Amino acid sequence: MDGERGKLRIHLGAAPGVGKTYAMLCEAHRRHERGTDLVVGYVETHGRARTAALIEGLEVVPRRRIRYRGADFEEMDVDAVLARHPKVALVDELAHTNIPGSRNAKRWEDVEELLAAGIDVLSTVNVQHLESLNDVVQTITGVPQRETVPDEVVRAAEQVELIDITPEALRRRMAHGNIYAPDKIDAALGNYFRVGNLTALREIALLWLADKVEEQLDRYRAAHGISSTWETRERVVVALTGGAEGDTLVRRAARIAARGAGADLLAVHVTRSDGLTGADPAHLARQRALVESLGGSYHQIVGDDVPRALLDFARAENGTQLVLGASRRGRLAQLLAPGIGVTVTARSGSIDVHMVTHEASGRGRRRLPRISRGLTWRRRLAGAALAAVLLPALTVVLHLMQGALNLTSDMLIFLVAVIAVALVGGLGPALGAAVVASVLLNWFFTPPLGRFMIAERNNALALAVFVAVAAMVSAVVDLAARRTSEAARASAEAETLSTLAGDVLRGEAALPALLDRVRQSFAMESAALLERAAGDGWRTVASSGGPACLRPEEGDVDVPVGEDLALVLRGRPLPAEDRRVLAAFAAYAVVALRQRRLAQAVAEAEPLAEVDRTRTALLAAVSHDLRAPLASAKAAVSALRGADVDWAPDERAELLATADESLDRLAKLVDNLLDLSRLQAGALAVLPHPVGLEDVLPGVLDELGPAGARVELRLPPDLPEVSADPGLLERVLANVTANAVQHSPPDRPPLVSASALGNRVEVRVVDQGPGVPEPEWQRIFVPFQRLGDRDSGMGVGLGLALARGLAEAMGGTLDPENTPGGGLTMVLSLPVATRSASTGDRRGPDPQERHGAGERGVDVSGVTG
Repeated sequence: MDGERGKLRIHLGAAPGVGKTYAMLCEAHRRHERGTDLVVGYVETHGRARTAALIEGLEVVPRRRIRYRGADFEEMDVDAVLARHPKVALVDELAHTNIPGSRNAKRWEDVEELLAAGIDVLSTVNVQHLESLNDVVQTITGVPQRETVPDEVVRAAEQVELIDITPEALRRRMAHGNIYAPDKIDAALGNYFRVGNLTALREIALLWLADKVEEQLDRYRAAHGISSTWETRERVVVALTGGAEGDTLVRRAARIAARGAGADLLAVHVTRSDGLTGADPAHLARQRALVESLGGSYHQIVGDDVPRALLDFARAENGTQLVLGASRRGRLAQLLAPGIGVTVTARSGSIDVHMVTHEASGRGRRRLPRISRGLTWRRRLAGAALAAVLLPALTVVLHLMQGALNLTSDMLIFLVAVIAVALVGGLGPALGAAVVASVLLNWFFTPPLGRFMIAERNNALALAVFVAVAAMVSAVVDLAARRTSEAARASAEAETLSTLAGDVLRGEAALPALLDRVRQSFAMESAALLERAAGDGWRTVASSGGPACLRPEEGDVDVPVGEDLALVLRGRPLPAEDRRVLAAFAAYAVVALRQRRLAQAVAEAEPLAEVDRTRTALLAAVSHDLRAPLASAKAAVSALRGADVDWAPDERAELLATADESLDRLAKLVDNLLDLSRLQAGALAVLPHPVGLEDVLPGVLDELGPAGARVELRLPPDLPEVSADPGLLERVLANVTANAVQHSPPDRPPLVSASALGNRVEVRVVDQGPGVPEPEWQRIFVPFQRLGDRDSGMGVGLGLALARGLAEAMGGTLDPENTPGGGLTMVLSLPVATRSASTGDRRGPDPQERHGAGERGVDVSGVTG
């Protein structure tokens, strides 16, 4: 195996517990029974007995123990596996983050080392850990996944096997205790492992794997030279000309694609080498946005033969249907030339062609006259053919009219013919026509006739001038044609590069999509961006198309970008003018790569920033709000313990009350601190169900003690129940009401009222205090702030910050508003409990999903088994 890279096989699952590790171990036993040299590098059983039993009989490489922050952890011993050098190694949980101090930061990097050493690897990963799907899964489940693996790593695997199981079967497996401990089953089934979540994750996994299978199919077709269309999936290609009718074509193509599940929509615009006449950049920009809003992709290619370019693109993308607009040319123009639509239909083969009518059909189009590109072999052949037909015909006609015309007229007529040949065929055919025309004039029309002699000097001068004028006109026509071609190409290149530059600057050009555009624009088989690895090796950052080149020398074209990056293409050598444009593509690819890495760095830094903010708040609490009650309690207890003072019973009781009150404040503040830290860490248990405010508010007033008697309640009798956690709702109302009591004058008690508004219930807690200026409203929800006239008190502390966090955790909101006549009103808005909520299958806002499954005792952020 020395020098040969190992093969990676991945067992992909839609959710924890589907049986990825179990399937991997079963595959390991099958290979072991066939005599394969196999070891277990790292397998995580998660306490599942049936999974652990499968490890028996397999050679296990001892794990490496790492001490970190006073605790011991176990990680895969990469050095030991490399030293053992088996044929196959089992490495579970590909997305796992290694403990600091390990050989690599991520386990997939450990796997890369094993593969580079020629060791085949069997591994597992959940779809929630794929980098491109991380945000999608979080939106569905509400659980952030902090451990991810780049999609390129999984897509590079030789085999990806989906371990599929229906949501109902997975829930039964969960209920039987085959996945989590019994104390975690109910919370898991009611939250992360709901049928809706599992169904969505299963669909995501199937779609992602379908894309992977399609990539394998494309590589197979490219490797075997298969250009015909295989209708494995409907792919609708719509051709855009840059006209206003493109909107109609895109919508029609989208409707065609919508008829088939999983169909793809691709829009393509062919930039002609003879200029951009007829293409409106504004129309193209609008149509591109329309295509992307409909879930399609936009492509731009360069082609001299538009029908051929369209069909080549459709076949390269395995398109099954092609949507074209009906010709805008008039009837006469259509009779003279078949047009793009007719030509595409005749050459389409197995691709279905849809001709869509529109308002501009058959009306012709106003455009600048197209300047012919010229200088192609077809043009030169056409010019030679014209000379071969025109010159003999003119000779015959002029010979019949010999008595009516003189030599000067004959020369002028032949000069017109030579110019016509120059316009059609360029310099070469025109020079040949000029020489032939001079010979015909000498033989048939210059005395003495029938002989290659010229009797008069004037006739000889006239023939010489004729040849010179014909040559100069031909040269001018040829030069103009070449300049036109160069200008048109430059214009096409400028449009392509400006579009690409705009995408990169807006951050819309993902690296794989940019490589796709490079491959399509230059009609190459594959494109890859390589980065220099340790030593003289290279690693693939991203690729597109067929088998990608692993080293720059393997490609037909390579463009170095700095010392460590290279854009490598395989397919055909490119001329110098194309390499100039390719260099710009390479520079944009590097920019896209840097943007992606910066985005990853920002994503990795965000949790650290959140932790830092939480730590700052805790430190502020310790230095501020904890000090006052501690000092009061300490002073009271010290006074009671002092032997030099004999306290009277009433004084002793007062000191005890002071200590008790201070300790109560301290306990409440500590509880708030703990709840706030759990809330920010996503580990606070939230169990919402229908609850009536009339059942919660009495407990709130009792918690406030004597101050609760001052609060005025106004609850309508028909107030609906809300969907909330009763304990947390009581905590929110207690904190908000306590704040209102603290800042309301004794003669103006606070008010708590409620009302139903649509599918929400709004609770208003009104204080009659000095209020807070509107610009500072959001500051009152920041821990330990002192604002305005409230500086005389203890500030807002943690109460309102915690209350807002708990409200949002239950799917509600907490916002301030001005109180008429002064003061501040806190508005708590909560969802109305629906009938499904009362049956335990509520589909309303689920705060647990937004704050992590770990709140219910089930932490799936790092579970991959």
